[in-house]
Amino acid sequence: MPNGKPAGVPCVQLDQELRCRLFGHAERPAVCGSLRPDPEMCGDSREQALRWLGYVEQATGPLP
Repeated sequence: MPNGKPAGVPCVQLDQELRCRLFGHAERPAVCGSLRPDPEMCGDSREQALRWLGYVEQATGPLP
């Protein structure tokens, strides 16, 4: 996604199992590789991880 993606929109590179199609490839964006899973980020479930990602997207997005 050359210009990024809107918050809350899944990446176009995710397959039906929500796995990255670019994982392990040179085309994978650096920002994706910089995310290192840890308990604070991932929580105990997918829902907790998505809430954390939503917070990060909101906190780092453009100002209204």
